[in-house]
Amino acid sequence: MAAEFDLNLVRTFVLLYETRSVTAAAELLGVTQPTVSYGLGKLRRRLHDELFVRGPGGLVPSSEAERLYPPLRAAIAEVDETLGAATEFDPSRPTRFSLGLSDLGEVTVLPLVLSALAALAPQASLDVEAFDMDTATDRLARGAVDAIVASPVLDSPRLTRTPLFREGYAGLAAAGHPRLRGDTVAEADLRRERHIVVEGVTGHPGPRKALHDHGLEDRVAVRVTRFATLPYVVQDSDLVAIVPERVARALARTHPVRVFALPWPIEPVEVAAYTRRAPGRGAAQRWFLGVIRAALHDLSAT
Repeated sequence: MAAEFDLNLVRTFVLLYETRSVTAAAELLGVTQPTVSYGLGKLRRRLHDELFVRGPGGLVPSSEAERLYPPLRAAIAEVDETLGAATEFDPSRPTRFSLGLSDLGEVTVLPLVLSALAALAPQASLDVEAFDMDTATDRLARGAVDAIVASPVLDSPRLTRTPLFREGYAGLAAAGHPRLRGDTVAEADLRRERHIVVEGVTGHPGPRKALHDHGLEDRVAVRVTRFATLPYVVQDSDLVAIVPERVARALARTHPVRVFALPWPIEPVEVAAYTRRAPGRGAAQRWFLGVIRAALHDLSAT
């Protein structure tokens, strides 16, 4: 009984570190907030350290908590992996998942995940929320979202990163562009055109960097905040955009735009799935990550 209680205390510590919230830790543990507060008090007395103090964004770990977290998280993860092997998720039962995606992800990733869910868990529902770089780590760690698929790197010990596929780039122009023709465009021709680019934290700095490296920054005529805006602007103008290749080809099926190969290479970006680390990630979330990986498996080979 004492060993079990100690394990619960370790689990409480790890979740407090990852969620930075007594409320969120209690929800993930399935206990009351006073229970978590009591456990934290017991840990403080046993370790002779405050461990966490309140800050403007939630609980702030002490230096001792920072030192303790890696080995304690590893120990809990090993226990959860062992116990989780005996816990199975039943996909035939009604359940609800949540997935964070960018506007590009809603074009390319979402249809594939929905198709896989429909085949494997016909009673499952899915909530899709907009990917927000500033809140993504916290929402995953608190259990507010089951998974996020995105290209920006979320570098946090509170998360697990699973690479999915790499994405290259292509040019996008109106189907009836007055000057650009064919599947390829010469660099000299591209230099004469005006460009539209996506600013902000999109996870796709490659197009902007390419324009800068090739001295085309002064040819940027329009700056927007979302890739989803591009086809509506490009189709009715002579502006040119550089977009992820899979997205470009998807847009060409639904809009009067044309895809062309770029005259110079752009380093591909890696798209990954992010989930919270154990503890707190249940059998349903592990199963959902497997569905995402299977749904997007073919993209890694193209």
